Amino acid sequence: MTTLIQASDTMANVFAALGDPVRLKLVAALCVGGTFSIAQLTANTDISRQGVTKHLQVLAQAGVVRDIKLGRERLWQLEPSQIAEARRTLDIIGKQWEVALGSLKAFVETS
Repeated sequence: MTTLIQASDTMANVFAALGDPVRLKLVAALCVGGTFSIAQLTANTDISRQGVTKHLQVLAQAGVVRDIKLGRERLWQLEPSQIAEARRTLDIIGKQWEVALGSLKAFVETS
């Protein structure tokens, strides 16, 4: 429980960054693996390169993605460790929720 509390600020930033539909789509696109340029990430979308760049910067500040500078171009890739940590956090919360529901069920059944 202490680990979850200590990580809550970091995870709050991750979940806030993932809470935007555009950013979530960008993460889904990056989950394919490899690195992608802004041009590749904006292909077949109605979002400007500038808009995608701003969304990627929010994701980068949360530690979800990172960029690699290659000449004049920036390539973006997923930072899997932060996604894995978010998943572990949700697993812990899910287990705590199951315990709480079990206790409530037991209380209701004995009343």
